[in-house]
Amino acid sequence: MTGLEHIGLLYGSEDEYVTGCVAFLRQALKAGEPALVAVPGGGGELVRADLGHDAERVTFRDMSVVGRNPGRIIPSVLLAFQRAHPGRRVWIIGESMWNGRSGLEHPACVQDEALVNVVFADSEAAILCPYDTVGLGAKAIRDAHRTHPVVRDRNGTFPSPAYADPLATAAACDLPLPAPPAHAAVFRFTGLRALPELRAFASAGAEAAGLEPRRLADMVIAVNELATNTGEHTDGPGTLALWAERGTLVCQVDDGGRLDPLAGRVPPPDHAAHGRGLLVVHELADLVRIHRHERGTSIRIHFDLPGRRAACTSRPPVTR
Repeated sequence: MTGLEHIGLLYGSEDEYVTGCVAFLRQALKAGEPALVAVPGGGGELVRADLGHDAERVTFRDMSVVGRNPGRIIPSVLLAFQRAHPGRRVWIIGESMWNGRSGLEHPACVQDEALVNVVFADSEAAILCPYDTVGLGAKAIRDAHRTHPVVRDRNGTFPSPAYADPLATAAACDLPLPAPPAHAAVFRFTGLRALPELRAFASAGAEAAGLEPRRLADMVIAVNELATNTGEHTDGPGTLALWAERGTLVCQVDDGGRLDPLAGRVPPPDHAAHGRGLLVVHELADLVRIHRHERGTSIRIHFDLPGRRAACTSRPPVTR
């Protein structure tokens, strides 16, 4: 088959997980084509063990690390692998939704899965996305059907009757953000001249919240990128709000700008002078949520504070 294959693999046991993943990979290896396994936790080790020596021909990445923020999966995992193998069909196992993802992360994962169908529409790519039917809730499984044209389970492979227009599905996940809390620190800015003061404000707030130095530097860069976009692409002022909640430092930038649904998902051409700001933000933050509304756009970025990391309890369940 040529073109894009985007398949949701529904598994309910360790055996179903390994069997489905390895069968997919053996197709790639038989064809002599490049293959990537990007799954969280110990899933990659199970697949590696079953492949034996053939595992040396497959690239493995821990999705709980490289896909901690779902917004970086398309540009930094999937497209990066495709661009490392120009002119060839790529085979990718990408498990973006695992047991331990928070309710805040869930819509970002659904958007990612939906937009895969747009970004790779004209690509030579086979992408298999495992979903744990035991550990994940019913909503996640319904979303797997909505975002994958084809679904595979122990009974076979079949077109998903629930598959919907991917841009419409992604738009449905563009949900209003809760208002920043009353105790949030707020900095209002206009134009690029305000950036030094904004960076100092963000740095002081992050330090007070206990963000470790390396991540503090990442946060300041990300906030600066968002504020720069406000200064360069909108006529009005912007607002930065900063606060800590549930072990996370949260920064939100509001302005009157408008964003394309694929902004931050697809790198611009190498010669382009602009268009990388939101890509940088996705790469640095632990979670990015974007809400487009009638007054403009709100972008909320999260950075885990020390002692909190994304729970990754997605291990294929024991065979029943």
